[in-house]
Amino acid sequence: MDNKIAVNKEQQFNISRSVYGPVKSWRFGLSLGIDLLFVNSICSFNCVYCQLGNIQNHTDERKVYVSTKKVIQDFKAVSQSNPFDIITYSGNGEPTLASNLKETIIRLRALTPVPQSILTNGTTLLNPDVIDALCLLDKVSVKLDAGSEAVFNRINRPVKGCTLQSVVDGIDNLKQRFNGELEVQSMFCNATMADLDNYITLLNKIKPDKVQLNTATRPYPSEWHRENRGNHLQEYDYPVSSLKKISRENAEWVLKEVRQQTAFNIQSNFFD
Repeated sequence: MDNKIAVNKEQQFNISRSVYGPVKSWRFGLSLGIDLLFVNSICSFNCVYCQLGNIQNHTDERKVYVSTKKVIQDFKAVSQSNPFDIITYSGNGEPTLASNLKETIIRLRALTPVPQSILTNGTTLLNPDVIDALCLLDKVSVKLDAGSEAVFNRINRPVKGCTLQSVVDGIDNLKQRFNGELEVQSMFCNATMADLDNYITLLNKIKPDKVQLNTATRPYPSEWHRENRGNHLQEYDYPVSSLKKISRENAEWVLKEVRQQTAFNIQSNFFD
């Protein structure tokens, strides 16, 4: 059901900048977001639960969407007056689609010793240029919402030619060189419950350092707005739809099964 959220004027200063936040994250603390896409919502997925709403540019094309010069200027402007614990490449879609990712990581390393991380859907991890960039980071969080191609296509709605197997192969490719923390983050909804055994099998194959189990807590906007890239602690004046979280009983079952059948560090926002 649609409802409207009122605008929080105090947050609007971020809308014209490619750097936003800091966003309070239950995973990372105070996270300063780097948006290398900025001009639109741009992603190789179009997930049914995406906080950006329906993706405007559904693509796997890599190019410069916003200049490194602007990102550095925005970073200096925002970071001077805002404390933060980590820098996170995320924003308005899939950050590895920005071909200046590596350049930006290097430039920010020269400005601050704060750890750098990325949230990625894993669709570009067979690209050696992407791997070169990610190996400069302290933490890589890869999305994994399904254990089968059918559920993958239903939930993540990838660009043509992208498969779950190619994502898993890409994660394996990253692991060959990456020395930082590898995290798998997963969004569970009622449609994924029957896929749990397959999902656990993939987790045991991937062997991440950490697993984050999530359920939808952010509304689904009816249209794209740049401010959607935050965590919706802000309030905005546009229609949104609330997404149904999995039941507490199902959440407890998922946690129990994943913990019993894997040996990984499991964290969850199921009961927040």
